[in-house]
Amino acid sequence: MTVSSLSIDQQAIDQQVVLITGGARGLGAHLTRAFLGQGARVVVNYFQSREAAEALVGEAPQRVQAVQADVRDAAAVGALFEQARAHFGAPITTVVNNALPEFTFNGDARPDADTLDWARLHQQLEGVNRGALNTIQAALAGMRERGGGRIVNVGTNLFQNPVVPYHDYTAGKAALLSLTRTLANDLGPDNITVNMISGGLLRTTDASSATPEAVFDLIAQNTPLRRVTTPEEFADAALFFASPWARAVTGQNLIVDGGLVKG
Repeated sequence: MTVSSLSIDQQAIDQQVVLITGGARGLGAHLTRAFLGQGARVVVNYFQSREAAEALVGEAPQRVQAVQADVRDAAAVGALFEQARAHFGAPITTVVNNALPEFTFNGDARPDADTLDWARLHQQLEGVNRGALNTIQAALAGMRERGGGRIVNVGTNLFQNPVVPYHDYTAGKAALLSLTRTLANDLGPDNITVNMISGGLLRTTDASSATPEAVFDLIAQNTPLRRVTTPEEFADAALFFASPWARAVTGQNLIVDGGLVKG
C-alpha cells in the first residue's frame, strides 16, 4: 500500500506533509524540529526570517522546504501550497497555524486600558485570524483529496487566566478559538479535524525573551509541576493532534502549561 492510498486516519507523521506558519524561529522552529524528528516532510513558512528558515533546510535538506509568504495575503498563501505540492509531490495534509504578528511579551511595555487602540487589535486579528483562515482555505482541496486533514491552531491560556492583560494578543487568540470550534463542526464531515493548543509563557522563545526572570519564577511557583513549560513540551501536543491517535478529537482546546490553568 502506498502512502497516497492511506487515509489521514492511517497516516503516521512520517507520511505527512506538514505546514508550519512562522516555522523558522521561536516556537515555530521547535515545532518544525519536532515534526522533523518524527520523519515528516515540513514546509517552513516565514515572512522575514529567511536566514533562520534556510538554516532549517540545511538540517534536513530532503524533508524541509522553506517558503516565504505573508499569511495575511491569500494569493501568497495559495502560491505557497502550490510550491509545496510541486516540491514534495503531495498536498499538505497537516497545517499548524503558529504565525504571530510582531509581538513581544513585555508587560511593562504593553498598552493598558487607557492607551489600547484599535490599530493594535486589528494587527493581531489580521495576523492571527486572517492568516489562519487563509491557510485553512488553501489546504481544503488537498485535504479532501487525501480523505481528511489535521489543522492545529496555536492559542494561549491568557484569555482564561489574564495574569498579564495583553488585550490585543488575547483578543486575537480568543477569536481563533471560536474559529477553531466552528470550523471543526463545518469540516468534520470531510474528516478534517481542527484543534487548538493553548500554552502559557514558554521558557524561552523569541517572543518571551523580554519577560523578566521574576515572572518565570512566579509562574513556576503557581504551577503544579513547579516549572515553566518548554517549547519542546508544547510541540509534543502538536504531534499528538497530527497523529492517528487523535483521529476522533476535534474542536478541542488543549491547555499545555503544566496545569497552571485548568481547562
